[in-house]
Amino acid sequence: MTTVWLTILALVAFAANSVFSRLALAEQWIDAAGFTMVRLVTGALVLLLLLYFNRLSSKRALKATSPMGSEAASSKRGSWLAALMLFVYAVAFSYAYLQLETGSGALVLFGMVQLTMVVATFVEGHRLRGLEVIGILIAFAGLVYLVLPQVSTPSIMGVVLMALAGMAWAGYTLLGRGSNAPLADTSCNFLRTVPMAVLLGVITLDQWFTTPQGLLLAALSGGLASGVGYSIWYRVLRHLSATQAGVLQLLVPVIAAIGGVLFVAEPLTMRLIISAALILGGIYLVINGRNKT
Repeated sequence: MTTVWLTILALVAFAANSVFSRLALAEQWIDAAGFTMVRLVTGALVLLLLLYFNRLSSKRALKATSPMGSEAASSKRGSWLAALMLFVYAVAFSYAYLQLETGSGALVLFGMVQLTMVVATFVEGHRLRGLEVIGILIAFAGLVYLVLPQVSTPSIMGVVLMALAGMAWAGYTLLGRGSNAPLADTSCNFLRTVPMAVLLGVITLDQWFTTPQGLLLAALSGGLASGVGYSIWYRVLRHLSATQAGVLQLLVPVIAAIGGVLFVAEPLTMRLIISAALILGGIYLVINGRNKT
């Protein structure tokens, strides 16, 4: 049950991140490069602070345990490849949302995440069972049904950037499945993106613009939705297969829509109910399909 609740919490963080990003960029409260820089730097600062306090609280416990089995390990964590995947995702995601509507962006992003995770499953030598395939198709149909009214003729460049963001995020997810110190790994990955973010800022210096609202949303996206959310996601990934991790993320647009119903007084439509049922049913089949004929 702990894994279930942590998975839900991570998906809620993903949904919040989409809302923060879309609001800041669509309202033109901050430029895409500035949003990416603030998001990554804030995420690194918050995670390092959390890691510091975690080390203080577990200092005594470390004396009786192996350093490699603890969040407070002093050894090198994360990887430059994971940091690169995180940076590519963040940059491509920000610039893509300047050119795509919410529905089109969600369809391309999560469709590419799902496709990349399924391909990774085949590359690793795992073959999908019949119920798993059916579950993926049902869940993706639920996503299409949910965002269909918002889908417009997309910008080609926007589609390419969002597809790149989806592949990079899938890569970052796959690299995190072996993490035994999620907070430390995520902290080091974010820290490694800081010089990349600074370089991006130098290159796009003449495009900078921001507002207090934009800075706040970027900070919330980085420190809370991304930093804390990604740490939780790395923690639950050890309990999920690549296919399960991919299909679970199809719930993110549904969670975002439910958040709109609860906090922005948006109407609870039959379309949302049906799409949520399809996605949940598809996820159930994927998670249980390997044990059933």
